[in-house]
Amino acid sequence: MKRKKILISLSVLFIFFVVLTNLNSINKAKIYKKVPLSTNMKKTSTTDHSKFEILKQKFKDPKDVTKACLSCHVKAGEQILISKHWTWICPKKQVGDAGKKFKINNFCISLQSNEPRCTSCHIGYGWKDKNFDFKNPDNIDCLVCHEQTGTYKKFPTAAGYPVMEEKVFKGKKWFPPNLSKVAQSVTFPSIKNCGVCHFYGGGGDGVKHGDLDSSLYNPSRDLDVHLSKDGAGMDCVECHRTVNHKIGGGCTSRLDEGDKFKAPVVTCTDCHSQTPHSTVDYKYADIINQHVDKVSCQACHIPEFAREKPTKMYWDWSKAGKRDENGKPIVKKENGVMVYHGMKGAFVWKKNVVPEYFWWNKKGSVVLATDKIDPSKQPIQINKLEGNYFDKDSKIYPFKVHRGKQVYDPIYKNFIMPKLFGKKGTGAYWAEYDWVKAAKAGMDYVGLPFSGKVDFIETEMFWPQNHMVAPEEKALRCDACHSENSRLKNLEGVYLVGKDRSNFFDFIGILIILLSLVGVLIHGLIRVVSSFKR
Repeated sequence: MKRKKILISLSVLFIFFVVLTNLNSINKAKIYKKVPLSTNMKKTSTTDHSKFEILKQKFKDPKDVTKACLSCHVKAGEQILISKHWTWICPKKQVGDAGKKFKINNFCISLQSNEPRCTSCHIGYGWKDKNFDFKNPDNIDCLVCHEQTGTYKKFPTAAGYPVMEEKVFKGKKWFPPNLSKVAQSVTFPSIKNCGVCHFYGGGGDGVKHGDLDSSLYNPSRDLDVHLSKDGAGMDCVECHRTVNHKIGGGCTSRLDEGDKFKAPVVTCTDCHSQTPHSTVDYKYADIINQHVDKVSCQACHIPEFAREKPTKMYWDWSKAGKRDENGKPIVKKENGVMVYHGMKGAFVWKKNVVPEYFWWNKKGSVVLATDKIDPSKQPIQINKLEGNYFDKDSKIYPFKVHRGKQVYDPIYKNFIMPKLFGKKGTGAYWAEYDWVKAAKAGMDYVGLPFSGKVDFIETEMFWPQNHMVAPEEKALRCDACHSENSRLKNLEGVYLVGKDRSNFFDFIGILIILLSLVGVLIHGLIRVVSSFKR
């Protein structure tokens, strides 16, 4: 009788536990109810600019369009002049007052002394040298971000100006835009406005970021569930929220509190909750939601980058300089992509690239041309990530790691900022193919010493992956990380079940299993013997 009461009590407790668990799941399912991302998020201009007489005039200079814009948008000029898209400074404590002054990268290396070419992606007119007036609102290019005709394009070597007369550049004809029609078409920025610069950073389509290229102009749902017309149908500015012309996102270096350049931070939880996986749709939703504290959304939902177009993964400047008998740079292509160019060196391109994963707290630092580097510790990390498992703000993020070989000063042990773009007689490498001349011209321009010696050093840069978000059915499954072939095999500071092994814990586990079996056998034997006695 006593045994029967015990069994009934245990049964009641078990039923209560099951009911409580199910109620908890039902409640969570309500919390995790899916909401269409694009609901009421689309922005359309409230004003038809084609009706404004001031925009119907025949503009001879694009700066005259800016003056017309600012005659109505009276606050826009001062807002833009302190935005990072204008200053190219991030964060506020960046050395120097002209954007990216001593900043180095392992693509085209540096902005300084190469402004007419690099600033074709600046939102201004005329940044051709260090004398550019950053305080003059008339230099702002309103059209590049707001026009919708598709006919307005900045000329590649004109320091931010569009072509004003018919020209040919690299075999392609360029035609001057009708500035009046262009001005009348303005509205909120579209994917095309953003992509004209951000998809082509580093000198070509898909070169730099890995998760940004021209395939995003009209992506499939599998490529990007947010931007696709078959997905959420969003535009860039719906995530990259803008306040007074400060566009959210970017700036992976540390930002100071109160920084006047600071823009809204962009995170997945702006639209999704902290526990985004629904128990209605996912069998293990509770377990997956527990990962959110230490695993970024991007880590699972961007399984590969460069999924339709290849991205550049390695750039070797040391191999540049090869020319044919006519003095023109030798160019080689494989599978439709350029693998060698005499002006720039050798490249490695890849598609469907699996990211590399690191702890990151959204903060970091950069190596400047003024910093000493140690050649014995190659590759040199041009930008350094902060974060580790024990940092409460750190999560596992996916990165494209761009590796390269670039010029440095072996005597002073610092990076060189070479002059690449320019005419013969200026020391420009692309005109004279002489690294010593290019190094001297570039370092003189920024006012830094140069020993007269050049060498090449291996480097790497980390590019966080935030775009090309795949739909839920294409997201990574558990075994992508919890297996012997784990994507996180090089991640430090954490023990992962399925990936890592410990001989000590393996021994303890096996011992517990064996002791449990022995205990069961002994218990069973005692029961059998007892039954015979009864």
